[in-house]
Amino acid sequence: QVRLVESGGCLVQTGGSLRLSCVVSGSLLDDRAIGWLRQAPGKEREVVSCISQDDGDEYYLRSEKGRFTISRDYIDKMVYLQIHDLKPEDTAVYFCAARRWKICSSWATEYDYWGQGTQVTVSP
Repeated sequence: QVRLVESGGCLVQTGGSLRLSCVVSGSLLDDRAIGWLRQAPGKEREVVSCISQDDGDEYYLRSEKGRFTISRDYIDKMVYLQIHDLKPEDTAVYFCAARRWKICSSWATEYDYWGQGTQVTVSP
């Protein structure tokens, strides 16, 4: 069965760094685009970053450019989101999600497989 399991969320101080991890089962890592999405209290779920199957198509929210870095490890079947200079507005549940297709999408509704989410809380 296709599964994605996120981890790494925690309470962190403003200005700190954090790396979120996602374990991907089956062939999702090899054949599909993987994204990191988040949902903050009172806000809609949004795509923070995505990486395509061939690493040639990456997406980042413009407002987060330079603070978020997505990467994938084909050997260990892992996808990572590195976050720098954390801000209180980054507080959200972060999800690892996969598309049925190999190309990234900036729309949260266009992801097909989801993990359970991991909480990131940024304190002042």
